[in-house]
Amino acid sequence: MPDAEVYLLKEFLSGPAAEALFAVLEAKAAWKQEKIKLFGKQIDQPRLTVWYADAGKAYTYSGLTWEPLPWLPELSEVRKNLESLTGTFFNSVLLNLYRHGQDSMGWHSDDEPELGQNPTIASLTLGQERSFHFRHRTQPELKHKLILPSGSLLLMASETQHHWQHQVPKSAKPLEPRINLTFRFIE
Repeated sequence: MPDAEVYLLKEFLSGPAAEALFAVLEAKAAWKQEKIKLFGKQIDQPRLTVWYADAGKAYTYSGLTWEPLPWLPELSEVRKNLESLTGTFFNSVLLNLYRHGQDSMGWHSDDEPELGQNPTIASLTLGQERSFHFRHRTQPELKHKLILPSGSLLLMASETQHHWQHQVPKSAKPLEPRINLTFRFIE
């Protein structure tokens, strides 16, 4: 992909490790369904979310400000392993629970000011594999689709967020739940 630095590691976690982490997070995470403003209307987000981060690392997107919850031990362990693998420091993680095929995330870039100029986003998938789409902001013919299996790690770095948008589209097929963890550094 031009204007991007994207890596996919399909087996960051083994099958059993991914299943175990999914079960823990599904049960222990403080899931919420917040309302967001879309085209001037307040609607329920089409997924459940929760924000864990170091103290004082709030995050604002789609008109919502997330105050950090203290790290769960399991999330701290994943963070430590990610930092060792990538050489990047992460102080926060946004969890998304896609309960079925109708839960989704629309086109966006992770380009909020608190993420800094060229953020590195480490995205870990657990549970149902899902399609993940990219499109270039200024060259609409440039598109890319990936399938993200359980245990996979997608790393987006450098100028990726400046030039590309991404989404997790709705699916008409019946799908099992998926949890996505996006580790970030909040300035």
